[in-house]
Amino acid sequence: MMSGTSVDAIDVAVAEITQHQALADMRLLWHGEFAWDPELRRRILAVLPPASSDVATWCRLDTDVGQEFGRAAQWALKQAGPVDLVASHGQTLYHWVESGVARGTLQVGNAAWIRAAIDVPVLNDFRSADIAAGGQGAPLTSTFDHLWLGESPTAVLNLGGIANVTVVGHPDGVLTGDTGPASCLLDAAAARHYDAPADVDGELALAGTVDEAALNTLLADPFYRLRLPKSTGREHFHAHYVEERLGRSGPAGPNLFATLTELTARTIADAVTATGVERVVASGGGMRNPAIVARLRHHLRVPLVSSAELGLPPDAKEAYVFALLGHLSATGQPGTVAGVAGRAATGATHRVVLGSRTPPGSAAIEFIDRLTLRNEEE
Repeated sequence: MMSGTSVDAIDVAVAEITQHQALADMRLLWHGEFAWDPELRRRILAVLPPASSDVATWCRLDTDVGQEFGRAAQWALKQAGPVDLVASHGQTLYHWVESGVARGTLQVGNAAWIRAAIDVPVLNDFRSADIAAGGQGAPLTSTFDHLWLGESPTAVLNLGGIANVTVVGHPDGVLTGDTGPASCLLDAAAARHYDAPADVDGELALAGTVDEAALNTLLADPFYRLRLPKSTGREHFHAHYVEERLGRSGPAGPNLFATLTELTARTIADAVTATGVERVVASGGGMRNPAIVARLRHHLRVPLVSSAELGLPPDAKEAYVFALLGHLSATGQPGTVAGVAGRAATGATHRVVLGSRTPPGSAAIEFIDRLTLRNEEE
């Protein structure tokens, strides 16, 4: 289970995994989206940067989000049947990066509430161990993407609030990182100027014209000059980011959305082009925005393929990623693959087992015992 930067829904996926050496051993059984309680979603968005809040607010959110994830788990099990293990990413409130180095990260959604709701072992807090080993802690898709598409040079792109890419199929190793905004700046503009959650179907962007001067100012952000691996979030690309960069002279109305859509497409294409891949396979909510997709196709020098064409629903991919990470963690295996220069794909000095267990110490034992019993019965 996971909820991304856009806080648009809790994505839930159920998979059956027997081994991790090939995704042929991972059966995609079911996926769905559990809608956030509107008031809870409003409270989450209200504390995201650049807003400030107190520890009491974060404490309440940790409990309330955990209970909401518990309800999402109950709903999923009614649809898909029982499971042996839950892997929950929770909801990121803050990803602390200084001078390109990830220092810490915070996801709320206390695992004890999920465990209490469905009486199944829960793994959570997947990013911290990678950061402690010197990595970015995000994105954590490298193992999934490598096993899925690593036979040829491919950029595996996710279009969430923030865009991230994993480059697989190169002999030097896997690279991964965030490229910049996908939908987060568009969503912030839609909320501020139109009281809407997003530029639905890219209608505003398609009706506007790119403001080249404003675009060049936005492209001058030093983040885009950093090499992979790198990570970012709403701490950098926050709700007032555009106004801070452009002042009051920036574009308005549809022209603003056309400009922000072009920013997303240009920065992704620039990051991907430098890697020398043969194709881009994309997933995430941004694939529902035809304006983003069209501008990506315009700028990319290689084919853009939806993950749906390869049998993986774009809205379900990240939840399935965490299902695989849960399996790896429960069986004591690292959650990332080898990157360049002897480091992990995230930039960590070494590959580490990710996640924490609730209840402590017993999740892996329970999970492995169930797998052993099932294999003996088969």
